[in-house]
Amino acid sequence: MKKYFDLKGQTALVTGCSGGLGVQMAKALANQGANIVVVARRQNLIEEVAKNISEEFGVETLAVKCDITDTDAVNAMVDKAIEKFGRIDILVNNAGTGAVAPAEDITDDQFANEMNIDLFGSFKVARAVAKKAMIPAKYGRVINIASMYGLVGNKIAGSAPYHAAKGGVVNLTRALASEWGKYNITVNAICPGYFYTDLTRATLDSDFFQANAVTMIPEERYGDEGELDSAVIFLAAPESTYVTGVNLPVDGGYTCM
Repeated sequence: MKKYFDLKGQTALVTGCSGGLGVQMAKALANQGANIVVVARRQNLIEEVAKNISEEFGVETLAVKCDITDTDAVNAMVDKAIEKFGRIDILVNNAGTGAVAPAEDITDDQFANEMNIDLFGSFKVARAVAKKAMIPAKYGRVINIASMYGLVGNKIAGSAPYHAAKGGVVNLTRALASEWGKYNITVNAICPGYFYTDLTRATLDSDFFQANAVTMIPEERYGDEGELDSAVIFLAAPESTYVTGVNLPVDGGYTCM
């Protein structure tokens, strides 16, 4: 009997993995047996995350500090992962930021910073992982974390740079899927809606955001911890060979209206 979604022996590299959704997705992959490369900018946090994942799931982990806007740092980080594990089978491109202000007040620096991290940074990591690990192995699963706001606009909180960058990630996903399919590399994106994390809980539980959920989201609530797990496991799985170039909203139905 075939055991589906088994990632034992594979290595997953997760950026933006110092907290929140990055850690949740890393744990989901570790639960399926994948070894985890924990990547973010704060060494103390990623070492703690790596230790916790190893202890909880019994997989090997590696914590590598990296600023994804620094090309040399990205290449060095990927080299360290390959040196330890000999392979990178799965990339979860999760690192990002978000500038919030009315579009007319957004500065050049805010817009440029957003694009440099969310879009260009995601490309830099995907490029390095593909070139150094996945193309030589003729296998890979790239999962870009975009956003439902890469698919639609919003009236709640002005964030034009975020929309632009995540919209770029959406079409970058299609472009890379088109180029790398011949190497047996799939490239897909998850487009999350609002999710509860330690940083968002107070905001999402406010009267304003609770009223917004009822009005704008068919499920009339925000995403809970663990509700991205099945999406990331599905797209990372060896069985998902014929799924590529897809942008999968996990948003309670927000973008269906």
